Parts: sequence; structure tokens; C-alpha cells
Amino acid sequence: SCAMLRATVKLCCGIAHDHLRRLPGKHCSPPRRPREKQAEKRVLKEMLRGFTLLCLAPAAACLEPARDVSPSQFSSVDLFYITQGETALQRALSILQQHTSWQAETMLDAVAAVSSAALPGLGKVFRAEAVLAVPVARLHRELFEGIEQMPQWNPTLSQVKVLQRIGTDTLVTHEVTAPSPGNLVGQRDFVSVQHRGRRETAIYLVGTATHVEPLPLQEGCIRAESRLSCIILQPLAGDPGRTRFTWLLSMDLKASAAGWIPTSIINRVLPQSQADFIKHLCRHLSATACP
Repeated sequence: SCAMLRATVKLCCGIAHDHLRRLPGKHCSPPRRPREKQAEKRVLKEMLRGFTLLCLAPAAACLEPARDVSPSQFSSVDLFYITQGETALQRALSILQQHTSWQAETMLDAVAAVSSAALPGLGKVFRAEAVLAVPVARLHRELFEGIEQMPQWNPTLSQVKVLQRIGTDTLVTHEVTAPSPGNLVGQRDFVSVQHRGRRETAIYLVGTATHVEPLPLQEGCIRAESRLSCIILQPLAGDPGRTRFTWLLSMDLKASAAGWIPTSIINRVLPQSQADFIKHLCRHLSATACP
């Protein structure tokens, strides 16, 4: 059996034990409030969904064993965050293994090739692909370990803050986009789980919206949600000093105060935001390259 599946079984057992231990009874605390019951339902629903995905995943999709999934060292909320990350990772792997018909998107520049496909449960998913002239380890540092420094080189972001670190491979983050004149969508913020996985020589950096104890809404921002974001970093065959960069992205930008955002606008903004991100990343890598 798959090591990732075994790890997720441990997660499920840990979460279930924690909740059963706290069920109201003769010698327990008073019954839980409706909000607590709703939070528990979300935890159990996400746990079951992640467990189901991993059970159905083919053996070839199994990643290296997670290093931080021992239930005894985390709270049920921590385990929920880890499970969200693992579920998003398996979902991304499933997409990558499907024989999907991707349609090319028209871009303003050729820094990346962007295509899209409509997928069940996610809607339209955009895939950006590029080859970057730096090794995987450098990109990994910039995009995961140095995530809070992103606004220094990406002008579309005004803030990225790590709210919580869970083990070595999971973060809870708050990201705020920068205000921009003429922006068709407006300013958004995101509360997300960021999770890291490895398979052979590839690194997977996944993100998905989280609903556990979110931050209060930010003034002037609309809370949007990342349905799925997955950046895959793979050494280029025959040239480990370069990286094949693939980014899957599906977002719910939510309606603005002015009303519903036309699908045509969203379908133009999201792929362009991917291309802009890669462009800013390339400039940053060039400016900070070792002599």
C-alpha cells in the first residue's frame, strides 16, 4: 500500500479520536455551540474527502511519506489543515494524470504558455507552463520557504503573511493583492493552506482556501478563494540547472460590491495573472542571480 495512504489513515484516526474524546456526556463539558458543531462537520467532511481521494488514487501517484503527519503531536485543527493540503495535492495529481484536452489561451506576451480546461468540481482550470533558467532548489526557496517576501518582487501583492506553520510542509497564509488603477476585478485577499509534497525529483507546492478560524474581512478587500493552486517544479531533462515550471490554477474571485463579475473578465484576468507572476519571478531571479 501507499505510504501517503497510511499517513492519511493516521490523520483520520487522530482527528476521530480527538473529537470522540470531547463528545458531551456525563463527565464531559456542556454541549457544544452551533458554531463548534459546524466547524466539526467541516473537519470530518474534509477528512473523509481526503481519505476517499487517497484511497482511489493509483499507486503511481503516491508521494514520498509526509514528514509531519503524526497525529499525536498536532491538534485536530492542525490535522485538518494538513488533510486539506494532502487532499489538494491528490486532486492536482489526478488532474495531471488525466488525458485532458487543454485549449491554448491568447496571452499578451510569450513568457509562459497558458492553456485551460473545464473540469468537474473545479470549473475552468488554467495551466501555465514555462522553463526557468534556475534549479528547482532555488525556486523552492523563493516560492515556499520565502513566501512572505513575495511582495518584494511581485507588485501584484501587497502582503503575504504566514499565520501558522504546521510541521515542516504545511503553512496557513493570508495574502492581500495590491490595489491597482484600472483593475477589472478589484482588490482581493485570500486565507489559504499551503502544502508541500515531493515525488522523485519533483516538488509540488499546493494551495487551497481554508475555512477554519479565518481572519476578519479586510477593509476594501473581498475575500476570494483558491479552489486549487498547484505549482510543479521539475528539473529539466538533461539540464538540472533549469526547471520545468507548471502551474494549475482555479479560483473563485467572488462578486464585488458592484455585483457579479462576468465570466469573460475572469477568464482573461486569471491566465494573465499567471503570466505576470512568472514574468515578475523571472525578473527577480535574474536580478538576484549569483555572479
